[in-house]
Amino acid sequence: MQVPELDAHRREFEALNAQVMDISVDSVPSHIAWRQKEIGAVEVPLCSDFYPHAEVTRKFGILREGPPVSGISERAAFIVDKNGKIAFAKVYGISQLPDIEELLTALRGLG
Repeated sequence: MQVPELDAHRREFEALNAQVMDISVDSVPSHIAWRQKEIGAVEVPLCSDFYPHAEVTRKFGILREGPPVSGISERAAFIVDKNGKIAFAKVYGISQLPDIEELLTALRGLG
């Protein structure tokens, strides 16, 4: 999911008591360069799962271990409820963006 799209809907997520964050296996310097050169300033936290490499991504079961590009994470969206349980999970094609309305609907269903 492109962070600017998540950032643009940040207030809608906040209204549903949700904290949005982006996690990737990229390094912190890579995130900084991405913000400076491509996406601009965003308020959604960009989290680095770089070291130890992909520990979080691996635990969520979305680390690519084989072709076409191993060592990166799948594009996915997770909603974790207040009890720390995954209430929604969906993996998308690497070129597909998650549907924001689908995520908001899933959040509304938790209430």
